[in-house]
Amino acid sequence: MSRVANSPVKIPKGVTVTVEGNTIKAKGPKGEGVQVLHDDVVVREEDGTLVFGPRDEHVEGLAMVGTMRALTQNLVTGVSTGYEKKLELVGVGYRAQAQGKVLNLTLGFSHPVEYAVPEGITIETPSQTEVLVKGADLQQVGQVAAEIRAYRPPEPYKGKGVKYANERIIRKEAKKK
Repeated sequence: MSRVANSPVKIPKGVTVTVEGNTIKAKGPKGEGVQVLHDDVVVREEDGTLVFGPRDEHVEGLAMVGTMRALTQNLVTGVSTGYEKKLELVGVGYRAQAQGKVLNLTLGFSHPVEYAVPEGITIETPSQTEVLVKGADLQQVGQVAAEIRAYRPPEPYKGKGVKYANERIIRKEAKKK
């Protein structure tokens, strides 16, 4: 088994985890979530931790143990502390404004872009050029951030567009005369 699969998932205080068959349900202060386990993976609860192992010693079971453990760790972390992605808008006149369940974006098009925020995600705009995407599901937070970025990805000449806060844009040199 991998090193990831051998380490148990610690359940923090304030989070309740129930294991029923091949599903794990977690409930915490930031929300609740469900993780369905692969058929070849067995999980057992031991004094505040979840221990994962293969049902049989064949290759598929060994391969899926680490994956299921990592997905369960993401679930437990999400319901306890939550996840956050920060986006920055770079460009003259590029603005963002959160209004309820809609994010209004002005990205240099002839029309404003309205993004409907899915259930389980909250979007904040601390300033006109910053967007914070928060939620309990890591995959959903990343997907929403990627969809917002896809409206106007950063271009390589001036770096204008929507970029992640920690993203480094590799610039190209302008055409010479």
